Amino acid sequence: MKIIEVKNLVKSFKTGDKELVVLGGMSFSVDAGEFFSIIGRSGSGKSTLLYQLGLLDHANSGEIIIDGVNVSTLDNEERTDFRLRELGYVFQDYALVPELSALENTVIPLLMQGLEKKAAYEKAKRALDKIGLGERLNNLPNQLSGGEQQRVSIARAIAHDPKIIFADEPTANLDSETADTVMKTFIDLNNTGQTIVMVTHEPEYARLTKRAMKIGDGKILMDGSPESVM
Repeated sequence: MKIIEVKNLVKSFKTGDKELVVLGGMSFSVDAGEFFSIIGRSGSGKSTLLYQLGLLDHANSGEIIIDGVNVSTLDNEERTDFRLRELGYVFQDYALVPELSALENTVIPLLMQGLEKKAAYEKAKRALDKIGLGERLNNLPNQLSGGEQQRVSIARAIAHDPKIIFADEPTANLDSETADTVMKTFIDLNNTGQTIVMVTHEPEYARLTKRAMKIGDGKILMDGSPESVM
């Protein structure tokens, strides 16, 4: 079953008098339960595409359909609500609030949804347990390693049981051993049925996904098994 359908997606930016086309009419789909990686050279538009799919930016034209909902037609308030309830995000810089503990960082999106406080904290604890940080609930980000901070951000992304997790270069700031641990966390989540869309410039991590799509010059260059795309 397709959980994401993209039809003729166009995104361009004005630079002075010129218009830079980053996404030039892309069309593709992602199946529910896939671990899907987007690869390409620096500046190829990987993160731009992810931001369109995750409703963090607006395309110039085209359609994005997520789980049967044409999100391209939603107004800003509806997009915000859809993001909060249906999608999860993991960024390369962790995006944790320094003054909040691992548990408090994880509970934020649940409280924003209006979940009752006790239930929200219970769900946040379960998410941290799931990714192996059940013993670090009260630690502040500066008391955690880079890999642990990224795993807190993964716990925050999965706490509300999103349909899709979007990950933008989640291993970029990590050493190889720590990055391997983070990737194992993603693989474990995917093995339970979680759909994951990940941008990466690192071939060794793209190879761990189920499908890879290489983009460049505003178009899809290759799409298939990671081995065939590399």
